[in-house]
Amino acid sequence: MKYRCVIFDLDGTLADTIPDIAAAMNRALAEEGFAAVDEEAYSGMVGWGIKRLAELALPPSARTAETVERLAAAAGRAYHENPLVRTRAYPGMAGIVSALAEKHIKTAVFSNKPDELTLSVVNGLFPPGSFGAVRGGRPGLPLKPDPFGVMEILAELDLTPRDTVFAGDSEVDMKTAREAGCFPLGVSWGYRPRSVLEEAGAAAIADSPGGLLSFVLEGRVPRGKGSVT
Repeated sequence: MKYRCVIFDLDGTLADTIPDIAAAMNRALAEEGFAAVDEEAYSGMVGWGIKRLAELALPPSARTAETVERLAAAAGRAYHENPLVRTRAYPGMAGIVSALAEKHIKTAVFSNKPDELTLSVVNGLFPPGSFGAVRGGRPGLPLKPDPFGVMEILAELDLTPRDTVFAGDSEVDMKTAREAGCFPLGVSWGYRPRSVLEEAGAAAIADSPGGLLSFVLEGRVPRGKGSVT
């Protein structure tokens, strides 16, 4: 078996979190006197952390540092209150995580979502002990695509980047994987189109949770087409 670990992104990879993220940010926008953003539009805006999300949600003319900070704080409070109203794990993901454990492949979660919220969402969607490590954004530490968090997880799990697949749905995740030296596996069921993953350097793309499992266990891309189904 080629790989000994899978590190998962959270939003758009393990779970569809957009409904609750959008609700929180739109509530904050309304409090600040700005128009709501269509829920679908958030799919192209998440992945870089809440401050960047707040910036992108604002009209360009309102993107001052002070306004972004205030909006991000308000959205964070709103999201903390209701992180699991409409958020759901993608069908099949809990089973895939369990199947990896049965094969003695370690798993972890690394998200740019604040650490406490990352833990709340993961613990609310997956059985206790599903992952060997769960990390989100923490004050004073770099977010993805900086590889610091990946290296921290691997040190804790006593693994190396060459042992590891980093699975994610965005260009942020693919850059994180490449910066850390992990295998960059894109997933096509999340928030970015395949073209974005390909351009960001995905070495393979899984089109289903079962395809992800197949790739990790076999260590190759079936049929040589650049995707696994």
